[in-house]
Amino acid sequence: MVMRKLLFIIICILALLIGAYPLIYVFVEHKNTFLGSKFLEILQNQIWKFAFFAHIIFGGISLFIGWRQFGSKFRNKYLTLHRIIGKSYVVSVWISSVAGIYMGVYANGGIISSAGFIMLGFIWLITTLAGVIQIRKVNVIKHQQCMVYSYACTFAAVTLRLWYPLLQSITHDPDKSYLAVAWLCWLPNLFVAYWINKKNLEIN
Repeated sequence: MVMRKLLFIIICILALLIGAYPLIYVFVEHKNTFLGSKFLEILQNQIWKFAFFAHIIFGGISLFIGWRQFGSKFRNKYLTLHRIIGKSYVVSVWISSVAGIYMGVYANGGIISSAGFIMLGFIWLITTLAGVIQIRKVNVIKHQQCMVYSYACTFAAVTLRLWYPLLQSITHDPDKSYLAVAWLCWLPNLFVAYWINKKNLEIN
């Protein structure tokens, strides 16, 4: 029980830190950020730039607020607030996931990384939509399961930033590391989400 609480606290801290990540684009020159890795022709594509900022801003919001939805004590005590946060989370995910799918077409590394990020975007969108459908049917358990999968995809923003430097330090190959992280940032998260849902069913 103590380990579970500690893990939850760590997840919350990481979510808050990475959720605030878009702020670096206010304080740091863009050439020293992710934008510095993109070709000039992509940076001159106004649709891509709009999608990029929509993706990181609303993705940051979904990461920043989504963790607060977990925990039965909070949900039961502040049901109205839970619903307000939930609606904000869903809208943020929809905007960020659609923008992310578009951006995935232009991902560094070509078709392998593009496929990884595009699939992440679709699964993120679909699991969130499924969660909304289930709660409208008043199927609370399935709603919770879908949202666990949804936040596992949201949390890819964190795991990407953990996996990438680790792989770089091991392989000393940033390009191949990026190809791998396009899949590693979310696939293991979904397996963890599956395990969490299975454990929650056993408890219930």
